[in-house]
Amino acid sequence: MPHALTRRRLLVAGAGTVGAAVVGGLAVRQLSRPRPGPAPAQPDAPAGDEQLVRVHSAARGREVDLWTAVPEGYGDGSGLPVCLVLHGASATARDFPRFGFARFLTDAVRRGAPPFVLAGATGDRLSWRRSGGDDPQRMIREEVPAWCAQRGFDTGRLAVWGWSMGGFGALLLAEAYPGWLRAVAAFSPAVRPGDAVFAGAEQLRGTPVGLWCGRQDSFLGDVRALAEALPEPPVRAEWADGRHNFAYWGTVIPDAFALLGAALTTTGEA
Repeated sequence: MPHALTRRRLLVAGAGTVGAAVVGGLAVRQLSRPRPGPAPAQPDAPAGDEQLVRVHSAARGREVDLWTAVPEGYGDGSGLPVCLVLHGASATARDFPRFGFARFLTDAVRRGAPPFVLAGATGDRLSWRRSGGDDPQRMIREEVPAWCAQRGFDTGRLAVWGWSMGGFGALLLAEAYPGWLRAVAAFSPAVRPGDAVFAGAEQLRGTPVGLWCGRQDSFLGDVRALAEALPEPPVRAEWADGRHNFAYWGTVIPDAFALLGAALTTTGEA
């Protein structure tokens, strides 16, 4: 399994209110209503080439926002690998500039993380699963990489990062396409024992998984249970003081970006 080598290297790399919705006949926990809240405390670093455009998604049957960010100093990002970004229920891709993700990316690279591109599109509140003719997971699997390839990014090297509902979606995406992604980073994923992520956990074998969750987050017990249920120990499992918001998530973005950068560039034997 090609990712087994990457896992060994990654082990040493980088030193709200909750409700329920029914998607595809299954109950899925998520934030009770859209509530983006404050942006995280942002690093003193510039955004590089950051773009927010409207594109047509055939998978979703509508126009969606597509956001991309390249770290400062790397031009248009040509040739860089890509981390797909899956937003939570209280945000969309239009919020990413306000959250300062492009600045976090530049800061991570300046601190030593290998450079990569962030790319995300709006999936609305479907837990990144198909609902009728609207399929945000297919958009992320097929269309976002194609849009990235058009921009010259290296879509042969992909990882995924998401938080809350997007953390659930990131894990589900990796399970649906085993071996496609080099790593998964999930902040406070909206999971619970018995759901689709737990049911498909075996499909994550060989894919490095990082999990972060605040100790005051109502999902903590379920996220820790997921860490135990994975077929291999997560390459990162961090529980620190914090709630289900960007006041906490902003503090762990640097650790996640260091892990993702290493995953996207590591090849060969450790």
